[in-house]
Amino acid sequence: MLQYSVKIGLVPIRRDVTPRPGIFNWEKAEERCAKAVAYIEEHFADAHISFVDLNGINDVNVLYNEKDVDAVIDRFQKEKVDAVWLIPGNFGNEEVAGMVARAMGKPVLLWGPQDDSFLPDGTRYTDTQCGLFGMSRMLQRMNIPFTYIENCRLEDSLLADGFHRFAAVACAVKNFTNLRVAQVGMRPKPFCSVIFNESELMEQFNIQVIPINLAVIQDKYNRILQTRQAELAAGAAQLRQMYEVDDLTEPVVEKVYAFVLLYQEIFAEYNVSAISAECWTAMQLMVDAMPCTAYGILADMGYIIGCESDMHATLTQILLKSLTFGERKPFLGEFTTRHPTDRNIELLWHCGPFAYSLHRKGETCKCVNMREWFQVQEGHFTVARIDQDHGRYSILVEECDSAEGPYTFGTYLWAKFDDLDKLERKLIEGPYIHHFSEIEGSCTEQIKEFCKYVPNLHFDTV
Repeated sequence: MLQYSVKIGLVPIRRDVTPRPGIFNWEKAEERCAKAVAYIEEHFADAHISFVDLNGINDVNVLYNEKDVDAVIDRFQKEKVDAVWLIPGNFGNEEVAGMVARAMGKPVLLWGPQDDSFLPDGTRYTDTQCGLFGMSRMLQRMNIPFTYIENCRLEDSLLADGFHRFAAVACAVKNFTNLRVAQVGMRPKPFCSVIFNESELMEQFNIQVIPINLAVIQDKYNRILQTRQAELAAGAAQLRQMYEVDDLTEPVVEKVYAFVLLYQEIFAEYNVSAISAECWTAMQLMVDAMPCTAYGILADMGYIIGCESDMHATLTQILLKSLTFGERKPFLGEFTTRHPTDRNIELLWHCGPFAYSLHRKGETCKCVNMREWFQVQEGHFTVARIDQDHGRYSILVEECDSAEGPYTFGTYLWAKFDDLDKLERKLIEGPYIHHFSEIEGSCTEQIKEFCKYVPNLHFDTV
């Protein structure tokens, strides 16, 4: 399963020079480093974020000499940190900053606290901003990607907002590295648009595709029907409470829930983070049931299953969910049709696989012919898709607001864009198709930063 927590190594740094009155005062830099680390650990740690500091690395718990670099790297590696935060307390030391960042090979955050004040005699003790310029240039020369938060005070919202964006990016990078994604069955014959290159995913992103043929699926599914009747009965009762179940679904409601148990087995047995699945042709032929509603149930359990064998849409859902530390549910709403009266509103729709928790409160949720029917709750959404053309991978990112539109079947969101004509042309001219993944909230800046750390994925927008 995906992991929605990050451990960040804090690296307070001062310049290693002969002390003299004024800007090279060691004590002032060390005081500021200690204050920054204490504030960060007190205010930014939560259920998803923890820190590893330099306490005990040397007498002052601040990195300033190359002789301590190996000890810092060793601690971070043993603690399995997911990112590094470079914090200069004065000019800092670009040499040790570059050494730690390069050795770790993790996302890097660069920020330093705004200098406090001028003294009446003109003395300045720290000049931290000056050090930030030196560190950034060192990182650039060493080809180390980094995220920067503008020089500000510890208590400024600029720091808090910027840090939480970075932590989300670190979570996404962590999850996108060494992915194992199951491919259940083959794509439907007419769906040439979802063709993907398994070899390129491994070569460019170290993403391993685990094929699972449908004979295995059929065998597991039939065994579940025979041996897990009590769980199936309980699951069927749950579905009847959640949905207004139609006459086509009622006779097979236990078979619908059997897909929930089936895919839980697949995730556990094959140790995969997500599944891209063939869903609407072979499944019905094999077992006389459809998995669409089960996908919605599984999404609320924390699983990611991309339907219609769309591997790129599945990968996009992994990215979007990781950027919210798993707190929000992505869904695969494809561009389907324009609003009848507003040219900037589009129907983002699919036949019925969205997380049940996304439905509009107070509106009836139906299960019709084994598919969910409901409209997604109101909000602001990020809309994105990873795709490729001739070996070049990119991710198209836009944002939209929910809108009112005609009632329709399936699961859907009426989405208002700034300029749908331009977005439509972008999809037509490629390399994207109409299958997009959505998640509540604004993730554009985070995705742009994410692409810094996954260099074979190029950020794109209208």
